Amino acid sequence: MELIYPEFYDRFAAFLRVLEGRRIVVIAHARPDGDCIGSQVALSRVLKTIGLDVVCANPDSVPRRLEFAVGDTPIVRFDGLHSGDYTAIYVDCADQSRAGEKFKTRFPAPFANIDHHLSNIGFAEHNFIDVGSAATAEILAGLFLDHGLTIDVQTAQALYTGIATDTGQFRFHSTSRRTFLIAAELMARGARPAVAATELYERETAGKLQLLQHFLASFRHECGGRVCIGTLPDGIYQATGTSAEDTEGLVDYARSIDGVEIGVLIEEAAGAIKASLRAKDPAYRVDQVAGLFKGGGHACAAGLNVKGMTIPEFQAKLVAALADRIAAVAASKKSS
Repeated sequence: MELIYPEFYDRFAAFLRVLEGRRIVVIAHARPDGDCIGSQVALSRVLKTIGLDVVCANPDSVPRRLEFAVGDTPIVRFDGLHSGDYTAIYVDCADQSRAGEKFKTRFPAPFANIDHHLSNIGFAEHNFIDVGSAATAEILAGLFLDHGLTIDVQTAQALYTGIATDTGQFRFHSTSRRTFLIAAELMARGARPAVAATELYERETAGKLQLLQHFLASFRHECGGRVCIGTLPDGIYQATGTSAEDTEGLVDYARSIDGVEIGVLIEEAAGAIKASLRAKDPAYRVDQVAGLFKGGGHACAAGLNVKGMTIPEFQAKLVAALADRIAAVAASKKSS
């Protein structure tokens, strides 16, 4: 079998040698999703198979629907980390701040950074970044396969989960032939797509459906119907008995409307605003739109956080930025 990531082969082999004898913490971002958890679990399990001392640490708890991908893999919160030295490896983080200030303060100089976000500039000593990959889990799976490392059943399930979620069940533009080949290799090692689908998409709570009702009822179309924006006001989690993890996937409903090019979810909590942007076409580069508000992400999926603005104030600025982006894309297509 040909190498999946030949450009990383020698560097990753050397990286593994440098890790020998170190105590390692694998860190991922706040409000963890499938790629975040899947990548953490897989990397920690594989490193343990080569005799390394590894623990996963997150700023937030593992979402209920992702517990199946964790299995018996230890994951602690920041306060659960022991004292002493750790070698910090960040996964699925576009920048170090995605894991929060506590981790950034304790690990000011990350040892490694494995990621696929377009906005990642390489903030660690060792960077394995491939923006052409559909998921960080895809990169890790490829590296493990290239180096003949042990992928047990739980690791295979975690990696498959990361790939399946970040490709929208293999629907997004980022899905490639390589994605399917790697998924097939993971199935050969025990990953079960049916289990992942059931756990991820068929275990919704009544509260999550109420949250969805509120989100759908708030829809507003902007930019001549090319943008659909839904909002979740402060206090909605308490009213529906839900939490931030229940917003996963909601923004896709806004994007899925015929004629809409960009879907947006805006949520307000404790005086801060969080927005998720999803585009149907990578030409819209919503990561650049998010970047105007100090956010980032992918060409078709990005996020941002702002403070000091009301939802109407923020929404007006965001709509203006999206209108400019849509006009620029239209002009580019017209001239080509």
